[in-house]
Amino acid sequence: SYGVRTAEMSVDWNAVQQRVQEVVAGMREMNRKNFTSIPKLDFILGTAGFQGTRLIEVRDKNGAIRRLAAEKIFINTGTRPATPTIPGLERVESLNSESVQRLPLLPGHLVVIGGGYVALEFAQMFRFLGSQVTVLEQGPQLLKNEDTDVAEALLEILRADGIDIRLNCSINRVEKSGSETAVICGDQNDLIRVAGSHLLIAAGRVPNTEELNLTAAGIKTNKRGFVDVNERLETSAPGVWALGDVNGGPQFTHASLDDYRIVKANVFDREQRATTDRLIPSTLFTEPELAHIGLTEKQAKQQNLAIRVAKTAVASIPRAKTMGETRGFIKVIADVKTDRILGCTILAAEAGEILGTVQMAMIAGLPFTALRDAVFSHPTLVEGFNTAFSGF
Repeated sequence: SYGVRTAEMSVDWNAVQQRVQEVVAGMREMNRKNFTSIPKLDFILGTAGFQGTRLIEVRDKNGAIRRLAAEKIFINTGTRPATPTIPGLERVESLNSESVQRLPLLPGHLVVIGGGYVALEFAQMFRFLGSQVTVLEQGPQLLKNEDTDVAEALLEILRADGIDIRLNCSINRVEKSGSETAVICGDQNDLIRVAGSHLLIAAGRVPNTEELNLTAAGIKTNKRGFVDVNERLETSAPGVWALGDVNGGPQFTHASLDDYRIVKANVFDREQRATTDRLIPSTLFTEPELAHIGLTEKQAKQQNLAIRVAKTAVASIPRAKTMGETRGFIKVIADVKTDRILGCTILAAEAGEILGTVQMAMIAGLPFTALRDAVFSHPTLVEGFNTAFSGF
């Protein structure tokens, strides 16, 4: 459509994997050097568990045990992919978000259980690489926390990309079927069978806390195993903090980074910072991207807030037309009395990037008119805010 002619496309799966491994290895090595280059910092690789309030026992890969005592301890052990309880799952081969990236061959037909971020990002990626993909979501919509209109718009886009998405698909069991794995959905009176070459389980994450022996230190967890913390990220044990995914907060790397800044400010810089009222953006890295910050329309109504809602189609933005990606919309929510922006959802190319403009306006407490009347460069995607905020 742009007048550029290319040869037939092909995917070199080995090269794809090699690049992924090189990027990850490079980032790991950079982080390792950041630790080992710090004077007076001992970097110990091992499995740790509490032996008392401020006493930790560490076992290294060779089985050697070392005991460490400290006035301040910070837990940041993260999470791992969850394995749901599904009859037959223990008898078939399945993949998670980590192992799916190490497959020796590109899947012929990838069946995905789940309808959240991990499920949709991998589903679209493998579809673009040439795999047949089926997504099984037990709920009535994808991305259960999003507004219905947002979830339906994304559903339409993914189906247009050739992904078979089945909603309200309760998983009955999984079983081996020759060289394939079959997922049986529904109840005994209405069963649906979906078979594929590979099965990806994308059903959330669980915290890495089982081996920490938290009870020995008096550290409380919730029923899902996440470490309980207050707004300053302090645990129930004096002198112990929990940061990142393990504390059950927003499961994003940028939220973990902000956890560090909060703890550093309170513990070392004698400042006062907390997790309350912080604005944490989210971005689903599909094409187009889905980015969000603040309240959804559903959340605002649940809080009985007086709001005004406006939507504008991405197709109305000149830059989107020149890019050839006109799918999606910008949806904004503002307070009726103060005109302050309460939330924004963007389904568009580069949505995660342009969301930052709204985030800065919300942090500054600006009224929506500031973005409605701003003069943005033409043609850019951020120009869409002129139109979106004029919809009130």
